[in-house]
Amino acid sequence: MLLKSADDKSKRLTLLEELQRSQLIDQRQRKWLREELMRLKKGIQGENESAHYLDNYFKDGESSVVLHDLRFVVDGDVAQIDHLVFTRGSKIYLLETKNYACNLVINDQGEFTAEYERERFGIPSPIEQSHRHERVLCKLLERLEIVGRTQSLPDFHHVVLLHPKATIERPSAKVFDSSNVIKADQFPTWHKQFVESLGVATVFKSALNMRSLDTIREWGEKLKRQHHPADLMALPDFMHPKEPPVRASAAFNSVSAPNPANTSATSPAITPPQPATPTQPKDEPTRRLICAKCAAKISFAEGKYCWNNAARFGSVAYCREHQALF
Repeated sequence: MLLKSADDKSKRLTLLEELQRSQLIDQRQRKWLREELMRLKKGIQGENESAHYLDNYFKDGESSVVLHDLRFVVDGDVAQIDHLVFTRGSKIYLLETKNYACNLVINDQGEFTAEYERERFGIPSPIEQSHRHERVLCKLLERLEIVGRTQSLPDFHHVVLLHPKATIERPSAKVFDSSNVIKADQFPTWHKQFVESLGVATVFKSALNMRSLDTIREWGEKLKRQHHPADLMALPDFMHPKEPPVRASAAFNSVSAPNPANTSATSPAITPPQPATPTQPKDEPTRRLICAKCAAKISFAEGKYCWNNAARFGSVAYCREHQALF
């Protein structure tokens, strides 16, 4: 049973694509935008493909609930979970999607390396990442009082889903067990084999902790309400543009004309140069990240939206609340 689909990230994509066309960014900012946009597109594609396989597998089942794209914040710690499956037997599957269409190498120490045709680089262990998410989620489950009948937390199982075109080089299972690193389209087969391989003690424990579909649906809804999506318009500090320099409307005045009332034969009265007040040309309004209505600081995305819609906002920036006034 599907309880939550992935969040819509189209606003984030639009923001990054528009910023790439800006003439106000430098090379460092342009490089970050290019990499961030590529990462986001690959991430969305990978999560959607994995969700497709999971949804088809669990759509007719009456023993599990499925939630995609969860972000929990507990005591300052963040867990960004790609897919979560909660079963009636008090089992939780945490699934991490890695959209690597490459040769993935796992060595005897459990270290991951991605090999492309011309590149080879190490990547953080998605298994360790999933275990960190488990620790955050355990705190949340305790606070929400989501426990089995034996008053214990659910059993966690971690799975890494790769691009279906990826290849995997594994170490010996006796050295490092990587059987939970699979291609996304292989999850149904993996899950059946995993369930069939469970020992008698594990099956007995699951039976003791068996809950109704209504109960796990209620638990899933509790977790769904704890989802705190990231700010799609947030940018790192170094991506905020510098304000364009203010142009002077006129050069400094030179020496003024002599004052006849104070003129002497030998030393005419001289008026010192007076600087003109710098002003912004009328056709180039000052771009400040300040709301013109409430004087509150605004994000670059809010300002850019107003500047790109000058006819609506009069080339002045407003916060989201006051943009609605126009």
